[in-house]
Amino acid sequence: MSPRKRSSSIRSKSASRIIFVLGGSASGKSEIALRLAGSKGPRAFVATGQGLDAEMSARIARHQATRAADWETAEIPLELAAWFTRAGSRYQTIVVDCVTLWLSNLQGNGIKEPLVLKRVAGLLDAMRKTKARIVIVSNELGLGLVPAEPTVRAFRDLAGRVNQLLAAGADEAHLAVSGIPLRLK
Repeated sequence: MSPRKRSSSIRSKSASRIIFVLGGSASGKSEIALRLAGSKGPRAFVATGQGLDAEMSARIARHQATRAADWETAEIPLELAAWFTRAGSRYQTIVVDCVTLWLSNLQGNGIKEPLVLKRVAGLLDAMRKTKARIVIVSNELGLGLVPAEPTVRAFRDLAGRVNQLLAAGADEAHLAVSGIPLRLK
C-alpha cells in the first residue's frame, strides 16, 4: 500500500492532526511550528537534540527561551514512537523538533536506513493513535550543493526520503523560507 493511501486510511480513524514543517537552517521553521501548534493544552515539546557540545547547548537554550512556560519538554533523542505510545495521549498539542537530529542520533547509534524507514512508519502510526495536534519539524537538506563526502550525501538522501514519508503522512505540509510559511498541502 502506498504511503499516501495508508496514511489516509489511518487518518480516517483518528482525531489527530499532523502538520509537517520543513525548512533550511535558520529558516524560521521552529517558530512557525510553534505558531501552527496553537495554544491548546496540555502541550508537549519533544526535543530530539542533545547538548553534546557548548554550541549545541546554547542553541537548545535559545530554543527553550522561545517557548511559553506551559510547554512540557520531553528530551527524546531516539525512541519517538515509543514516547508517543507511552505519553502522546496526555497532550492536545505536541511539537517534535527536529527530525534531522533524530536521524543523526539513529545513525550515530548504528541504525541503518531500512530500520530508520520502518521507524518513520511506526512513528506516523503512533502519532495517529493520539488525538493531538502534532507539528513535526525537519530540515530540507536537498536544496544546496551536492556534498563532497559519500556519507554526507547518503545522510542527505536519507533525510529526503524520510521527509517524503512524513509529508505524505501529514495532513498539512509547510515549507519555511525566510521566516514565511508556504503551505504545500
